[in-house]
Amino acid sequence: MEMMIEKKYILDPKIQETLFYGKNEENITLIRQRFNARIIPRGAEIKLIGDTRDVNVLCDILHELSTVVIKNNQLTPQDVLATLKVYSDNIGKNETVASEHLANDLSIHTFAKSIVPKSEKQEALVRSILKNDLVFAVGPAGTGKTYLAVAMAVHSLMNGTVSKIVLSRPAVEAGESLGFLPGDFKEKIDPYLKPLYDALADMMPKDTLKKYFSYDTIEVLPLAYMRGRTLNNAFVILDEAQNSTFMQMKMFLTRLGRNSKAVVTGDITQVDLDASKKSGLISSIHILKDVSDIAFIEMSDQDILRHPLVKDILDAYDRFSAENDRNK
Repeated sequence: MEMMIEKKYILDPKIQETLFYGKNEENITLIRQRFNARIIPRGAEIKLIGDTRDVNVLCDILHELSTVVIKNNQLTPQDVLATLKVYSDNIGKNETVASEHLANDLSIHTFAKSIVPKSEKQEALVRSILKNDLVFAVGPAGTGKTYLAVAMAVHSLMNGTVSKIVLSRPAVEAGESLGFLPGDFKEKIDPYLKPLYDALADMMPKDTLKKYFSYDTIEVLPLAYMRGRTLNNAFVILDEAQNSTFMQMKMFLTRLGRNSKAVVTGDITQVDLDASKKSGLISSIHILKDVSDIAFIEMSDQDILRHPLVKDILDAYDRFSAENDRNK
């Protein structure tokens, strides 16, 4: 075990502290997520407390970031992540520690809050995402499957284990043709992607989210736009996957590149595709069930964490459907 030491890093007088730390100290938060050491900014002084190796690496990182600020007159979260990536060989041990810590207490730290699974199946989902590169989470609305997947993606981005988040949904025309809806293509398609924007907004400050979108560090896009891409060092989520076709699902699953994870979420009881089209989610569950390193988590109405009425409403609809089936 290395000896604990304390050092003070003093910012260059030419550096404006608020630029270096970022709004709500978001840049410091990104660094903290990668180290066991304590990082305490006080004005132009940053106190570092930890083992010798961590503190020395932190000093090097802070010096590198200081150079970026002086050169560009700004320091973005993307700059911080890029610098941390350069030093990843030195801090790889801490990433392992952080992953083990999450596996033990299952608190998912994001920019805005910490999120804790609230049911056994939610815990199983988090553990599966930590362990596997591809996870299918299937269950009714309100079980938290998409929210937890987005939380894990944000956590991974903060830790530097991925450099990009890609969130996608099939754009199924629910009763209306896109061509008849008002606005340009983005305005037509955004309502389909709104739940993903909402989840991100709950976990990141508005300015940080805006920066990540502008740098394409986070992308939210329709499933059709995934074709032809290879996603390396990315955390990829396909939401509402029951509305993907057989070929769309195959296309999505083959986008996964090196050092990437994918989570597929959906509710097989809520397929909005034409009767002539087969759900890609249902097909993939059967096709991939025997493939190793792929996890399948099946959630139920017992995991619903929305308003208590949601579970009662779903139960009532299930009883109604069962009664209709008996009367046919």
